[in-house]
Amino acid sequence: MSKKKAQTNCDTCLNFVYDDEVGANVCMVSLDEDEYLKYMESSFDSCPYYQLYDEYKTVRKQN
Repeated sequence: MSKKKAQTNCDTCLNFVYDDEVGANVCMVSLDEDEYLKYMESSFDSCPYYQLYDEYKTVRKQN
C-alpha cells in the first residue's frame, strides 16, 4: 500500500513557481536548513511565507 502525501498550500502559493532548469514547480523562498527539513518531512503545517496567488486581485482593484 502506498502512502499518499498530504496536500499542502504550496499549489496556491505565490512563491511556488515553475523553474525551467529543474522542470518542476519550486518554492522561491530561501529556506534555512531547519525550515527545509520541516518542508521535506511535510510537517510545515502553517508556512510563514505563504501568500495566496489570486489572479483576480488586480481585476477587483480596477472595479
